Amino acid sequence: MTKELFNEKVIALLGILHSVSYSMLPNPEDQADAVQECIKKALIKRESLRDDQFFKTWLIRILLNECHNIHRQKKREVPTEEIPTVAPPSADRDLFYAMQQLDERFRLPIVLHHIEGYAAKEVSQILRVPEGTIKARLVRGRRYLQDILNQEA
Repeated sequence: MTKELFNEKVIALLGILHSVSYSMLPNPEDQADAVQECIKKALIKRESLRDDQFFKTWLIRILLNECHNIHRQKKREVPTEEIPTVAPPSADRDLFYAMQQLDERFRLPIVLHHIEGYAAKEVSQILRVPEGTIKARLVRGRRYLQDILNQEA
């Protein structure tokens, strides 16, 4: 894959990358770092991708790994102050805060499926989890989300 084609594809996917990092990491600086590291690693390893049709899945998988790396690093740090999670200006605040309360294994499939528009099969490929598990997590995640929103009301 040429550098120009890589750049075009990454630019087209920037919104999705930011959405995924936003759903996994509370700190805006960490989100930006994850996206930046993802793009850097993908650029270096772009020749290892055998089939260009899987570029989007491959790139999101790299991003997920980077988010997990940042989580691991943060566990080793002692926070001097808690950074509040702030909803983006365009987001529904109640839904955003309810989503933040969900466990990551439910939140991530919901973001990828309902917000980013991936089919359950694609989400299962991205997360490397069986499709049936993704469907179950979507159902349970929506139920938990509904319970959280009903408690706040």
